[in-house]
Amino acid sequence: MASLAELIRDWLSLDQLASEIAASVIVFAFAILVGWIVFFVFEKYFTRWAKKTKTKLDDQILRNIKAPVYFFVILVGAYYGLESITFLEPYSALLTAAFSVVEILLVTLIITRIINVLISWFAEKSAKHGKKTSDHLLFLLKKIIQALIYLFAFLAILATFKIDLSGVVLGLGVGGIAIALALQTVLSDAFSAFSIYFDKPFEVGDFIVVGDYAGTVKKIGIKSTRLQLLQGEELIISNKELTTASVRNFKKLKKRRIVFAVGVTYDTPLEKLRKIPDIISKTIKKMELAEIDRVHFKEFSDFSLNFEIVYYMKVSDYVKYMDTQQEINFAIVEAFEKEGIKMAFPTQTIFLNKEV
Repeated sequence: MASLAELIRDWLSLDQLASEIAASVIVFAFAILVGWIVFFVFEKYFTRWAKKTKTKLDDQILRNIKAPVYFFVILVGAYYGLESITFLEPYSALLTAAFSVVEILLVTLIITRIINVLISWFAEKSAKHGKKTSDHLLFLLKKIIQALIYLFAFLAILATFKIDLSGVVLGLGVGGIAIALALQTVLSDAFSAFSIYFDKPFEVGDFIVVGDYAGTVKKIGIKSTRLQLLQGEELIISNKELTTASVRNFKKLKKRRIVFAVGVTYDTPLEKLRKIPDIISKTIKKMELAEIDRVHFKEFSDFSLNFEIVYYMKVSDYVKYMDTQQEINFAIVEAFEKEGIKMAFPTQTIFLNKEV
């Protein structure tokens, strides 16, 4: 830069200060020109190239970083332009530190913008596959990552001013422990929310059973999850409790195994008893959503001869299961009436001794 100032001084016959200022202005103008070229390249070439790709991720990243990159180039030009002025040499260390701080903040801004775009893109991609992510969870994830980036930026700024970081790191550690102890329950639920998000034991819309409660997941928040119970009311349960309890997820159910029994009276002839397994099997085979497994004469109970029936539902929907079971019951009753087979009901036979 000193050689450029000397050339200007010799060419325009200026004094040293004026030539240095002129050189500084030229360097700064050149930086603006380079920055404009960078912005133009982003706008005309990179953006057009990104539009041709299948994904929108690169479009969003370029849209968010082109302005900070432009200012970064201008900042570098301003720094080298001011550095060439000799009367600012006593303040060179402060000037360098100030520009370093601004550069760190610009880099931090670029990184946070890219991370926000990546998180939003991942959430949109998951939503297209039917896995909608909680807005609160995404907001918390963004803020936590941003806080970590800002923390490292803050430490980098302190290092720029040559401040001993050992005390600062120790203070942050002690403060972090104190905050963690004070917010132990809240942090436990928050980490449980992240566990639910990444492990995905259930998602919004799934029908789950937790302990004595059964309902549909309506919302997964930072601290709690909301279930719409079968009775109609809403249950709010902490995320920590959900991650420590046994959760039965019926949305993951592909086939439902059904076991039920049919009892007939003891006076049913053996010939008709042998027909019952075939009658029930044919009845279930006629059902579109049912798949018969077995039918057996199981036991002699107190007031009936019991047959055990096992079949599988090809869908997990509970209402469709109940509709199918109802049709099976109607068909069995109709078939038994045609065969003259009597369904059993609780009875008790009393024998009286007339000699007593």
